[in-house]
Amino acid sequence: MFTGIVSDVGTLVAVKDKGEVRRLRVASKYPARSIALGASIAFDGICLTVVAKGARGKGSWIEVEVGLETMARTTAGKWAKGKKLNLERAVKVGDELGGHLVSGHVDGLAELVARDDIDQMARLRFRAPKELARFIAPKGSVTLDGISLTVNEVSGSEFGVFIIPHTLAATHWHSLQAGAAVNLEVDLVARYLARLAEAR
Repeated sequence: MFTGIVSDVGTLVAVKDKGEVRRLRVASKYPARSIALGASIAFDGICLTVVAKGARGKGSWIEVEVGLETMARTTAGKWAKGKKLNLERAVKVGDELGGHLVSGHVDGLAELVARDDIDQMARLRFRAPKELARFIAPKGSVTLDGISLTVNEVSGSEFGVFIIPHTLAATHWHSLQAGAAVNLEVDLVARYLARLAEAR
């Protein structure tokens, strides 16, 4: 599990395809000794398993493998060398839950429709797939590219969020422009409540 609080911005430094699997190497500020093989790390909101690691200066390089299904359903299929990625390590028992419960299982892609920059902050409006829009509500939580955000308003399939200066500085979203696709994970609680309502 994750919380949607980004703790590092990594850089994709190598991509290697092998059959139906793509192996990615990402440079990170995380100390190599603190990363265990088999650990889960969220890359732009996608939970991936560490299959190799090593020291890189004061930080590390981390390798993960991505399958065809993940590449087809997320932005991972379009990642190229040099791509910046929001990183978050899995929550440990006793850690502060600063955002909201995030599984790292992307539900679909949302498109950035409009961006309005205001004094080092940004108001962003996204369009969600119709089948996922019903899970998004004002004042509810949503995860976009691994970032836990509060929904400000909803209009049909579109919803708005407000990005504070810290979030812009701590993620790669300072360069996000209209038309970009981002990984969307809807709130776990909203999804289960909807399922319960359907069952009734």
